[in-house]
Amino acid sequence: MSGRADEPSFSWKRQNRVSYTGYIDAITKYLAFDLETAADIPEDDSHWSSHRPLGITCAAAFPCDADEPMIWHGKNSDGTPSSRMSPDEAHQVVDRLGELVGEGYTLLTWNGLGFDFDVLAEESDALDQCRDLALEHVDMMFHVFCDRGFPVALGKAAEAMNIPGKPEGMSGVLAPRLWAQHQFQEVMDYVAQDVRMTLQVAETCDQRRAFEWVTRRGTKAFMPLQHGWVTVRDALRIPEPDNSWMSDPLSRQRFTEWLNKE
Repeated sequence: MSGRADEPSFSWKRQNRVSYTGYIDAITKYLAFDLETAADIPEDDSHWSSHRPLGITCAAAFPCDADEPMIWHGKNSDGTPSSRMSPDEAHQVVDRLGELVGEGYTLLTWNGLGFDFDVLAEESDALDQCRDLALEHVDMMFHVFCDRGFPVALGKAAEAMNIPGKPEGMSGVLAPRLWAQHQFQEVMDYVAQDVRMTLQVAETCDQRRAFEWVTRRGTKAFMPLQHGWVTVRDALRIPEPDNSWMSDPLSRQRFTEWLNKE
């Protein structure tokens, strides 16, 4: 990313809604969010954007003070799950997330900036709303990426902190195929577990003031979080780390590019 570390190079700028330090309050009402897509993308294909439109089969949001996540999915005329959400149904998800943020919740995701809100913006035709939600929410993976220079898988964070992971035998790659086979409950259970795991990782890190994950070598790594998680807007102000040791480093633009769409 070009430009000064404290001044992101993207074109849109709005008043910062958090403190000067950029850190979220110590006691945060998190609302974990995740969605599953309809397009069947090969596991070894990292260029998911070439398969657009991906469609949304279901989505989940888990308020920190609730017993169970709320689940959305598209519906046929008889009330049964449809193959994917309509634009109106996707827009209802956006509207509800906005309402919950207005009630004081802080949206929380794992790679929501680079994936979930990008997809949701396209499927709901609510780019401006999704842009605002994305910038002001906490994307833990993006925070880690901005600080360390590389992304970490949610499952590897959960493993390091002894948090229950994804259902055995399930993955984001399998979810579209199972939905197409009308195994709707399995996919909804999967997205529900994802938001539970996301919330638990965030709260555990807040308590420990540190983020941990299992590396590719199988060892544990540690990142201090003295002041907790930051919003996407403020993660973009973190000075870029030295990633000269990487053969093919990711750029921040890969996650933020969709924000400049009109």
